[in-house]
Amino acid sequence: MIQIRHERLADVDAREALLDAAFGDTRYRKSSERLREDRLPAEGLSFIASEGRRVIGTVRLWDISIGNGRRALLLGPVAVAEDCRSQGLGGALVRRAIQAARKLGHDAIVLVGDPEYYERFGFSGAKTGALWMPGPFERRRLLGRELIAGALDGARGMIAPAGRFAPTPDLHELVAQDARANGLRRVSRAA
Repeated sequence: MIQIRHERLADVDAREALLDAAFGDTRYRKSSERLREDRLPAEGLSFIASEGRRVIGTVRLWDISIGNGRRALLLGPVAVAEDCRSQGLGGALVRRAIQAARKLGHDAIVLVGDPEYYERFGFSGAKTGALWMPGPFERRRLLGRELIAGALDGARGMIAPAGRFAPTPDLHELVAQDARANGLRRVSRAA
């Protein structure tokens, strides 16, 4: 049975593997990634589709500032396991994300994606023409959806990250975790 639920810490590795399979290395070169780098997703707005223990879909929303300091969310990436595509799962994830963002009181969502796909969820380029991404992007693919009427009126300028910073991992702890995972013992050296 497939369920859509909030992402858990235990889902991270499976989510990353799913994104790697769906987008490959190109996902790190996208302008949208500049808005997600070193940031945590918007609180309460990371979702996983799972079938049993298997992660088969993901969507996340990120806090951003659009132009003149207005707050909004960035949707993406959305990914579904290859063998589960064309079953409406991507659409279900997007609808869940929109519904949750509205319930949490957010005003608008912006994304870079295919208009032909995202128009059915209420996204359009009608109010994003004066917005810019921090890097190359296709103008026709910069879309927005208001959750509150008028939220994108007059939106202009550069889109910037606005969310919480991700904690910086402690290098010593990472090395120790890796050693424990690989069954290595710490060897002390006498000087």
